[in-house]
Amino acid sequence: MEKDFLSQKVIGCAIEVHRELGPGLLESSYERCLMYELIQAGVQANSQVTLPIKYKGVELDAGYRLDLLIPGQLIVELKAVDKFMPIHTAQMISYLKLSGIKTGLLINFNVGRLIDGIKRVVV
Repeated sequence: MEKDFLSQKVIGCAIEVHRELGPGLLESSYERCLMYELIQAGVQANSQVTLPIKYKGVELDAGYRLDLLIPGQLIVELKAVDKFMPIHTAQMISYLKLSGIKTGLLINFNVGRLIDGIKRVVV
């Protein structure tokens, strides 16, 4: 699946979730519903994926968890915050570097229009 097409498909699914639920819920609620929408759309995704750190040739679990992962292609990090902060972008950049994946989507469901809560990050 081509990456831009994949990003657009994920965004479309997120818009559907936001249309149904609106803002104001917990991040975990949006995650479960987005996983449902992705499965319905035929997108292979995993939730709460452990992201180890490679240190001196050893993989160590340092507590990092990806909200959603489309293996080898895209990381999706979900938020339910007033607005994106620089730490959210830094978190995504770290996840992309640790995973070797080039593209990530930050999606903030706590907005009036979901399109205003989407940020694409590429490393």
